[in-house]
Amino acid sequence: MLFFGSNQTKAQNDTISESKINVKYTDKGFAFSTADNKYLLHIESRLQFRFATPNDQNPLTFDDFHEGKQTTFKINRARLKIGGHAYKPWLKYYFEYELSQGNLLDFRIMIERWDFFKIKVGQWKTYYNRERVISSGKQQMVDRSIINRPFTLDRQQGIEFYGRVFPQTLADFTYHISILTGAGRGATENDDGHLMYVGRLQWNMFGRELEMTGSDLKYHTKPTGLLALAAATNRSPYTRFSQSGGGELFGYEQGIPGQYHVKQALVETAFKYKGFSWQNEFHVKTIEDNVNDNTRKLSGHYFQAGYFFSNLWSFVPEPLEIAGIYTKYRPDVDIDNNYERELGMVLNWFFKEHRNKLSMECTNFTFQGADGQNPSEWRFRLQWDISF
Repeated sequence: MLFFGSNQTKAQNDTISESKINVKYTDKGFAFSTADNKYLLHIESRLQFRFATPNDQNPLTFDDFHEGKQTTFKINRARLKIGGHAYKPWLKYYFEYELSQGNLLDFRIMIERWDFFKIKVGQWKTYYNRERVISSGKQQMVDRSIINRPFTLDRQQGIEFYGRVFPQTLADFTYHISILTGAGRGATENDDGHLMYVGRLQWNMFGRELEMTGSDLKYHTKPTGLLALAAATNRSPYTRFSQSGGGELFGYEQGIPGQYHVKQALVETAFKYKGFSWQNEFHVKTIEDNVNDNTRKLSGHYFQAGYFFSNLWSFVPEPLEIAGIYTKYRPDVDIDNNYERELGMVLNWFFKEHRNKLSMECTNFTFQGADGQNPSEWRFRLQWDISF
């Protein structure tokens, strides 16, 4: 009898313990929460399979057009995402890990008690331009444009102040002010006494904030758009940043602490309405080399739009979206007739919105050199992106 009673008590304890945890599946994966909502844990994984020919990576130099063709099939991304809140619903956390490369991408704590003033500390994709901030799993095109490489600030460590003021009015603004190490992902300290400073001001022109996703999957019944301005300044050994950390643009050697003073700015627009989506960015960037005493200016822009044509013609399947992009990049504005151009079109089939989609993309790249060279290349990519 004592033995039976002991097991019965243990079973009751287990039942009580389990009843305190709510488990459900959401658009962020599996969610585990306490009954009092003081603790929440999301666990999500994502896989991205890609086929590309004749090459997968964007051409960076003239030589890239003449190198051997390498048809590719690979797991392009394999992500594990963990997030939620603890102690209070407004004290949030988030981690993201790239399993295929062994990189810890994001780790951050967010204090979001008030909509008008929030604080973030840790490492994340710097809130600078829309194309980079949008997750690779929620993009409209298969991947980001050719101007992402020279202009992105990518992931940095530091602190950010952000919020939204005067919501649902004509003066509806979202702001982000960041103070960062400026040394790239994984860097634990700055290279000198100068930090990276970034500011972004976004006008939500219709009093509605546009989410950071591609495609109008929500079918906005009211026009929703934004106009944003952003700027950044930084001194470091690097002229560019990526998921790998700090690096150099073509034509620059590996720098020393504080060698390159980079100043850049952008103008950005985005819009969604009844299945139509639009976004574009205009970038300028100045790189001052304090060692070799020279300055170089870069510029670039892209225009991207997509539409679900089933809204016009009933014979078009509802899950199908057609989108296109035009991009132009000038690696040195002082050299005439020197630019890189990208023209692409994608067909997206959404099985479950961005959580399960198939994309087929064709892209043409053209380089125009001051010496008259004008190589051109086509690329085809097929990608399946699935989250669970």
